Amino acid sequence: MMLVLIVGAAIWGLGMWLKTPVIARLYMLGLLYVAVLFVMFALPPGHPLREQLGGGPGQWLVLGGLVAAILVYRAGLGRVKARAEAVEAARDIPAAGMTEGPFSEVELERYARHIVLREIGGPGQRKLKDARVLVVGAGGLGSPVLLYLGAAGVGTIGVIDDDTVSLSNLQRQVIHPDARSGVAKAFSARETVRAINPHVELRPYNRRLTDEIAEELFADYDLVVDGSDSFATRALVNRAAVATGRPVVAGAITQWEGQVTIWDPAGGAPCMACIFPEAPADGLAPSCAEAGVVGALPGIIGSIQALETIKEITGAGTTLRGAMLIWDGLDAEARRIKIARRPDCPVCGDI
Repeated sequence: MMLVLIVGAAIWGLGMWLKTPVIARLYMLGLLYVAVLFVMFALPPGHPLREQLGGGPGQWLVLGGLVAAILVYRAGLGRVKARAEAVEAARDIPAAGMTEGPFSEVELERYARHIVLREIGGPGQRKLKDARVLVVGAGGLGSPVLLYLGAAGVGTIGVIDDDTVSLSNLQRQVIHPDARSGVAKAFSARETVRAINPHVELRPYNRRLTDEIAEELFADYDLVVDGSDSFATRALVNRAAVATGRPVVAGAITQWEGQVTIWDPAGGAPCMACIFPEAPADGLAPSCAEAGVVGALPGIIGSIQALETIKEITGAGTTLRGAMLIWDGLDAEARRIKIARRPDCPVCGDI
């Protein structure tokens, strides 16, 4: 038996020296243990090799049972510890200045992976719950944005879109199932988000965004996510956001490329008109219907928009305020460039 223990110690020590993963070392020890049991049960009593290993399987079975019990105990202890950390983080939420009641047990379980993150924690998850985010567009970009913000627990999400679901949307607009063809996208998005997370409120606005309603609508939210697909709508979003002091997490896609930034002149970043003061000439920026778009691209760009929104709300990490991320899906390349405000910008120059 002592020989087996020495071999096991050698395997463990050699694995540590070679920096082999712990799980791989445990597999090797498990194989050694199985080999010993095989010898015990395959060889007849009195066989020299069997005698050298202890004479019988009893002591090895006891040893295996003890090791298994320890592993099960440690796994259970790890789960209890993670659960305790989530509960403690949630208990700390009132100290962060929040006034409403704590999360329910179901919400604690749902958001546990957020709560144990150092950069989010209980206070950050509470900020998500109290946040009010308006998403412009429930199409290619709006789909992943709405899915991930809803799953993340953003308490109030508005979505404005006057379009209906069509078959040509389904290649990329993953929030809408085939059965909802012909249904208003805003209402379809509400049903999907409600199915994912019943603890958030999604407000559908089945109408076109116009100058007459934009500022009043934006004022009811903390932050705007722009998933629109035309320059005119983006310019409208920009004007209303500047007028109401709301930051905009903006995304745009075409064919294989996309870009994400945060327009926020009130926070020192440029607005859209600082970088794109005029609409592109005809043919230079064709729509997805004209130029096409690979289905997974809006998933990537929209997910980045959702992530930037979560960071913006919780204060985690470094956001894309004052920077633009450009993603080339065809060659799998990403570039981050700095962008700055223009003092003579016709939209935000007087801020």
